[in-house]
Amino acid sequence: MNDHAPPPDLRAKGAALIHEAALVAGTWIPAGGDAIAVDNPADERVLGRVPKLGGDEVDRAIAAAAAAFRPWAATKGKARGEFLARWAELVTANEDDLAALISLENGKPWKEALGEVRYANSFISWFSGMAERLDGKAIESANGGDLILAFREPVGPVAAITPWNFPAAMVTRKLAAAFCAGCPVVLKPASATPFTALALAALALEAGLPEGCLSVVTGAQDVVGGRLTGSPLIRKLSFTGSTEVGRKLAAQCAPTLKRLSMELGGAAPLLVFDDADLEVAVEGAVAGKFRAGGQTCVCPNRVYVQAGVKGAYLEKLTARVAALKVGDPFAAGVEIGPLIDAKGVAKVEDHIARTLAAGGRLLTGGQRLEGRFFQPTVMVGGDDALFCHEETFGPVVPVFSFDTEEEALARANASEFGLAAFLFTDDLNRAMRVGRGIEAGLIGVNTGLISNAANPFGGIKQSGYGREGSVYGIDDYLQVKSLTLALR
Repeated sequence: MNDHAPPPDLRAKGAALIHEAALVAGTWIPAGGDAIAVDNPADERVLGRVPKLGGDEVDRAIAAAAAAFRPWAATKGKARGEFLARWAELVTANEDDLAALISLENGKPWKEALGEVRYANSFISWFSGMAERLDGKAIESANGGDLILAFREPVGPVAAITPWNFPAAMVTRKLAAAFCAGCPVVLKPASATPFTALALAALALEAGLPEGCLSVVTGAQDVVGGRLTGSPLIRKLSFTGSTEVGRKLAAQCAPTLKRLSMELGGAAPLLVFDDADLEVAVEGAVAGKFRAGGQTCVCPNRVYVQAGVKGAYLEKLTARVAALKVGDPFAAGVEIGPLIDAKGVAKVEDHIARTLAAGGRLLTGGQRLEGRFFQPTVMVGGDDALFCHEETFGPVVPVFSFDTEEEALARANASEFGLAAFLFTDDLNRAMRVGRGIEAGLIGVNTGLISNAANPFGGIKQSGYGREGSVYGIDDYLQVKSLTLALR
């Protein structure tokens, strides 16, 4: 990581992007008396407030999306792609300030937040190039006499609900695909980090997005989420969050048979075989686990190391983790910021305590620091069942050992979740065998970083369904209509 401190005025520039308002049908609704306070996880001071919208205002946003749908769907793909390209240019022009805003409301180190803004923008650029390529197919009928034309058309107005851990990337990954397909969106960002979404929405309007094609609604989940899932005008819901909440939202969508995309929880295993390059395996674990302070659904939640290299791996991993710098997201060289809230800190402490009670040992870290900061931690031993079934969502690496490839695969799959997994080996045949055998939607081989715009992102089992990003990421926003021509 670059040790140079960000420019000193970035805090102020990030704060200048804050919109203390919701966006409904092209109109900014300012926060009033009944509002949601958004704080800075690093110092716990309030950054600003957003409205706690009522059901009528959410309904107005839904109605605006429904009214905008036909004109936006009829807009040529080239024009939609040009809008996305302009939006991407504006995001690039404001990337330093957007990164500062993420650091303020999310707590990520500024350099990492800048990486997220660029990652977020890659989805806008990716789908800007796809907007002219949403073609269908001509199919010869089985009777040999008819011609079937299959068209791909936008599914309709979309509701998107996004989490706090990637306040820019989770927004653009959904919005860019929806806009590319021709779908307006009503977006509910996480209440902990709404300002990044609102800033991105302002840039989208500046880039020429028609009013009504995007509303950003803030408020209580039961009010906003209930209106979005219950409305027959919303044809699709895209949700990123916990499996528990995903199940509830899916049930609420059942009466209106909405199209669903669910990117839910994970408990990713990371396997290190005895033929792996240990330096690569350590760097991969650190890069994957400590991004966003361990608060990602795809980060390694449990590490399994083959017995013959366990000692050497633990020595290298412990030294590397102990050297990670924790502190103010805007300070030079900081790699780990605060956790998002006090509940996150308490969960990390609970997982450490339960592991130690089960016979595990601390190798480094394990202590809460001031406020919401926590020491990067490595543990060894104990019971891995906890980490198979619960996400820690914090800077903790629990390490266990295995003897055979068959055991490693069985332990990797001993979870109801199946979002991501990682394996480190220099044997290509083993990489293919184990990679194909792991029950997860995303597999990293000799890397801890697997997310990019070209990779189809999504899970299996209790980690959800649907894919975001890549050439597959547009499919959930399109429906197929066939036209049969009886040729004479």
